[in-house]
Amino acid sequence: MSASRRSQPMLQSARLSANRGPMARRGSSRFGLALGAGLLALGTLAPNAPALAQLRADTPSVQTPMGRAPLTFADIVERVKPAVVSISVTGSTRVARNQKGGPGASPLPDLPDDHPLNDFFRNLPRGGGGGNAPTPRPSQAQGSGFVISADGYAVTNNHVIDGASKIQVTFDDGEKLDATLVGTDPRTDLALIKIKSSKTFKHVKFATTPGRVGDWVVAVGNPFGLGGTVTAGILSANSRDIGSGPYDYIQIDAAVNRGNSGGPTFNLDGEVIGVNTAIYSPSGGNVGIAFAVPAKTAMQVVDQLRSSGTVSRGWLGVKIQNVDEDTAASLGLPEPKGALISEVTPNGPAAASGLKTQDAILQINGAKIADSRELARKIAEFAPNTTVDVQVWRGNASQTIKVKLGLFPSSTEKVAEAETPKAPAGTKAMEQLGMKLSTAKAGGEGVAIAEVDAGSDAATKGLKAGDRILEVAGQPVTNADDVANGVKKAVDLGRRAVLLHVKSGDQKRFVAVQLKQ
Repeated sequence: MSASRRSQPMLQSARLSANRGPMARRGSSRFGLALGAGLLALGTLAPNAPALAQLRADTPSVQTPMGRAPLTFADIVERVKPAVVSISVTGSTRVARNQKGGPGASPLPDLPDDHPLNDFFRNLPRGGGGGNAPTPRPSQAQGSGFVISADGYAVTNNHVIDGASKIQVTFDDGEKLDATLVGTDPRTDLALIKIKSSKTFKHVKFATTPGRVGDWVVAVGNPFGLGGTVTAGILSANSRDIGSGPYDYIQIDAAVNRGNSGGPTFNLDGEVIGVNTAIYSPSGGNVGIAFAVPAKTAMQVVDQLRSSGTVSRGWLGVKIQNVDEDTAASLGLPEPKGALISEVTPNGPAAASGLKTQDAILQINGAKIADSRELARKIAEFAPNTTVDVQVWRGNASQTIKVKLGLFPSSTEKVAEAETPKAPAGTKAMEQLGMKLSTAKAGGEGVAIAEVDAGSDAATKGLKAGDRILEVAGQPVTNADDVANGVKKAVDLGRRAVLLHVKSGDQKRFVAVQLKQ
């Protein structure tokens, strides 16, 4: 399900995993968000006691009407910093060598054989390798993460480790250890890794209650590859919509930059209240507006990744938009609430259950739906194959439709594939023939041609819309499938053309049409 999105100019996905790219170019990449859809069951991670950092009785502080405020964050940092790691990722980018330009192209000119300087340039070295063979170039990315269990599970951003062939974590004391990928969730840009070691690790835990706007926060990470860097600020906003899917983010003003991706933001109890993910910046650097995946969301995702390596979400199979006042008035709704179905995915759960475009979804299992983002979150909370009651507004009245949810596609590409209508059977055959056929059950012999590709051999041979195909390769046809089967048989026999018996007006003739390869 995809909800309407607001554009957010200058939102830098703090691909705060700063330095993705060739090893020689550090700090050159930008951050991109691939966040979205809902999450499932909330769970705890490890029974081991976390290394919590609380405001000790002897911590220098000042009394305020709202409680004590620290004069220093040193005690908190001292306790949580051993659990924060810098993450270095090595991958391989294959770059094609190309003498005609494009990525990996030779910087030398492509001269004709009779050019007077051709011999000169031909004998110059071309940087290793010739032709178009792709050559591997090492790439590196850096980011941040934090250990969440004594046995070495750690959280980071998906984009930090995306495409990694080797993951290495570095602790504040300089110790370096290799790690393996447990699972990723591109929809929330989170990933779980496991450090290769049998030692017991100091770790931190997620906060179970959200912070209040104005609370002190401390961010620890690896900005620009500098290693354990600490910044402080306040929680600037909760439930921030940054236009990257149905889930909200927390906003902080602690300095966050490239390389901070996947790092934690702590409250004064040393609990992780968010996983740093994006920044808003006109320059690409910190301007005091950073966004983090809330602890509750992160816990739900990480718990599933740890148990199964993947995240399963319910999927309704519709495209939706908000219901504004004008839309509500046009539908006869008493108030502008709910989510309007703008498109139903063919062969999806909604289509199978009878949901239609222009249906306004008002409730799911009795829970009211305020807008499209809330519907996306609500559906994603259910496990796949769960049957839910969907209350819709249709024809100036409400009705309830039972829908068995599907499995939300695991990647953006699969979402796009699922939402793309499947071509009718025989479409490829008709493309080879260079025409479209009518599906109307009109009277007359054979099958009517609805459209002819102007650049096809069929058009060259004079076929046009309205002509009727009577036979394909000597076999009578009565529908489009018969024509498609005849073309397919010709292709299977290795024929480059197919013989059609065609009726144009009152005249019948045979036309041999070349097939597109």
